[in-house]
Amino acid sequence: MMSDQIYNRDTVVLVDVNDRELGLADKLIAHQQGLLHRAFSVMLYRYHNNQLEFLLQKRALSKYHCAGLWTNTCCSHPGMGEDIKISSLNRLQEELLDIDLDKINLKNIGSFIYHAEFTNGLIEHEYDHVFIAEHHNTPNWFNKSEIAELAWFSVDYIKNNYNLNKDSYTPWFKQVIDLVGVALLMI
Repeated sequence: MMSDQIYNRDTVVLVDVNDRELGLADKLIAHQQGLLHRAFSVMLYRYHNNQLEFLLQKRALSKYHCAGLWTNTCCSHPGMGEDIKISSLNRLQEELLDIDLDKINLKNIGSFIYHAEFTNGLIEHEYDHVFIAEHHNTPNWFNKSEIAELAWFSVDYIKNNYNLNKDSYTPWFKQVIDLVGVALLMI
C-alpha cells in the first residue's frame, strides 16, 4: 500500500490559513521561524473490554522537539502535492513496522491550526489534518528513532493523566484528542 514515491522528510509544505500550498521550506528553518506548514496526526483506537482505548506513543528522546512526550499514534509532514491520507499510511508503516496497512481504514476527521513555542527556540506552527482508524492489534515492532514507548490507554486514563500531567504531552495532543472524541461520538 505504500506509495512508490519517496518524499524528502527534511522539507515541509508551507501553507496559508486555508491550507493552500505556498511552497517548500527546510524543516528546521520552518521550525526556527514558526512558518505555517502542513502536517497530519493519526490516532488508532479500539474497543477493549468494553472500553474505548487509544494507541499513544511516547516520542523518542532523540527528537528535536517534544522528546519523551506522549502524543497520538503517529504524526508527520506530507510532501508537496502528496496525498495526505497516503502520506499518513506511509508514515504509520515507517513508525509501526509490523502494522498491516490492509487492515487500516483511515478517516479524515478534520483539521486545526496550532502554534507552540519550545524552550529550545523552535516553534511549531502547523495546519494539522487528523485521521483516525479502528485497529485492534498492538504492533510488536516500532521505529525506535521515532518512538520510545507505545501503549494503549483508556479514555478515562488519558483524561485524568492529561489533567494531572499536561507537560507530559505534546502541545498538539489536546486538540487531536478533542477532535477524535467528537468524531467518535458521531460514528
